[in-house]
Amino acid sequence: MQATKPIRNPGKQRKLLYNAPAHLRHKLMAAPLSKELVASKGAKTLPVRKGDTVRIQRGDHKGFEGKVSRVDLKRYRIFIEGLTREKVDGTNIFVSVHPSKVMIRNLSLDDKWRKQVVERKKPLELPKKEEKVVEKPTKKAVEVKEEKPGEEPKVAAVVKEKLPEKKPITKPKAVQKKPVAKKKKEEAPTAEEKPAAKKKKKETPAAEEKPVEKEKKPKAVKKTPAKRRTAASKKEGGT
Repeated sequence: MQATKPIRNPGKQRKLLYNAPAHLRHKLMAAPLSKELVASKGAKTLPVRKGDTVRIQRGDHKGFEGKVSRVDLKRYRIFIEGLTREKVDGTNIFVSVHPSKVMIRNLSLDDKWRKQVVERKKPLELPKKEEKVVEKPTKKAVEVKEEKPGEEPKVAAVVKEKLPEKKPITKPKAVQKKPVAKKKKEEAPTAEEKPAAKKKKKETPAAEEKPVEKEKKPKAVKKTPAKRRTAASKKEGGT
């Protein structure tokens, strides 16, 4: 059988229900079982059949319980004995109920095929695994002495060994920490100590404090060349 994809279009959903084959219609007529039947049969839901005892869970007839008299696969409805209504002309007719609104209280197992279905749905009973219990050794075997030839073998003597008594576990006492004295801050130097430091500075030679300045060289004076005497200047000067 091909796997069908879920359809969300309501028109297509109604079309599938209308054109569904009989084997799918039978599955769509399923209803939940009561807690007692679930515990005994192992199944949670089964298709409703004629002869089953059901109880209505929702709707106008909630709480009504009775046997199923007819199952209508074409309309997806069931009819219960005693659940009727009166028409305007005075005739009584059965009220149809959808199987999703009922809960099966008792199963009809007249059909052998249905018995096989119920038995198949029962959970498998797996064999229980036996747990091996390992006992702790509490006895000590004494080594057997060397046997002499011709003597019967001696059985090793068994001596009970006393288990050491468990001492109660005591928690160590909390050690109280002693308060640590805070270190005193270094005191500021007194007035007497300050001049002593100044004296040390004075004692140092001045040469060490300041670098020796280099001797400055005199700047060279530029010599202007003497003016040449021309013939006109000689006449004016009379020479």
